[in-house]
Amino acid sequence: MELDNLYQEIILEHYKHPRNHGAVTNADVIINGKNPFCGDEIVLSLKVKDNIVTEVAFEGHGCAISQASASVMTEQIKGKSLQEAKQLFEQFTKMVKGEGDVDTENMDELAAFQGVCDYPTRVKCALLSWNALKKALEGNQK
Repeated sequence: MELDNLYQEIILEHYKHPRNHGAVTNADVIINGKNPFCGDEIVLSLKVKDNIVTEVAFEGHGCAISQASASVMTEQIKGKSLQEAKQLFEQFTKMVKGEGDVDTENMDELAAFQGVCDYPTRVKCALLSWNALKKALEGNQK
C-alpha cells in the first residue's frame, strides 16, 4: 500500500508541477496528440541533434495521468538517443498495457504508472504523450 501511495504522489507532483512544460524554440519536430474519448491534448516539441534528444517540451491539457505521464516522459528522454527513447516507449507501453513482465527497476518515476493497466480507460491517457513521441521518432529515424 505504501508503494501505491508513493506512486500517487509522483503522479500528482508531476501534474501540479510539470517538468518541461512549454514549447521548444525552433523545434525540429512538433507533434499533436489528442484523446478524442476524454478531450486530453498534447503538443510535443523536440530538438534533435546527432540522433540525441537535446530538448523536449510539451503543452496541453487533460487529466492528471496524461499530464504527469508527459512530464515524466520528457524528463526521461532528454539526453537520450532516438533508439533509447524508442526502447523506453516500448517498455512503458508494455507496462501500462499489462503485457508481460517489464523490469521497472530501471524505469525511475515511470514505474509510478504501472498500476494504470488495472484501469483500461486510463491507458490511453498514460500513452497520449508517448504515442506523440512515437510519431516524432518515426519522423526522425535515419
